[in-house]
Amino acid sequence: MERKLITTLDGSTTIQLVEWDECYHSKMGAIQEAYHVFIKNGLEQFDVDSLSILEIGFGTGLNAFITYLEALNKKQTIQYTGLEAYPVHEDEVKLLNYCSQLEAFDQEAVFQEFHKSEWEQWSDFGDYFKLLKRKAFFQELNDESLYDLIYFDAFGFQVQPELWSEDIFARMYRSLKSKGVLVTYAARGVVKRNMKAVGFEVKKVPGPPGKREMMIGFKNFESTI
Repeated sequence: MERKLITTLDGSTTIQLVEWDECYHSKMGAIQEAYHVFIKNGLEQFDVDSLSILEIGFGTGLNAFITYLEALNKKQTIQYTGLEAYPVHEDEVKLLNYCSQLEAFDQEAVFQEFHKSEWEQWSDFGDYFKLLKRKAFFQELNDESLYDLIYFDAFGFQVQPELWSEDIFARMYRSLKSKGVLVTYAARGVVKRNMKAVGFEVKKVPGPPGKREMMIGFKNFESTI
């Protein structure tokens, strides 16, 4: 499948799968979307010293990288697991402009190392961030009560509906700790129904630029968002 680098409306880059007309991040702004969906509505809801995060769809590493920057800023210890079946090629990683767009010029080596680090083993990035990359399909997730927060960043329902099934959400639900949270950019009715069917309490909140709504799933507690 043809892949090309494009610049989104906030100036940050992403990768487009041409045949599907699908991108790793929103064309309205890759960095804006990542901060709104995963940081504002996910990470910032946890006022704790440490937490465990699972990302479903490690992709370009943008969500992991901004979480790393937040961990440094807040001195919050984060264990971050990224699940990805088809890793982004090294040549593509070198073209991504996230460090310059985020004005994190001194962190370029860290971002590159996110992608160069070994799969299936923990890597330390300073005092506050540990990364584990797992090369696996989403259907292979069999963890039990390991994560406080899940970033669900799969390709869209319109191109890969199988990734938004009850089975996938059931696997994520089981992998969350009690009172865990799942955040996703999606807002489709069928996705909400599948989330609720496996036990999530689902709440729609305002979405990132270009999207009216997004969803948050809660395990075993009432939302205060």
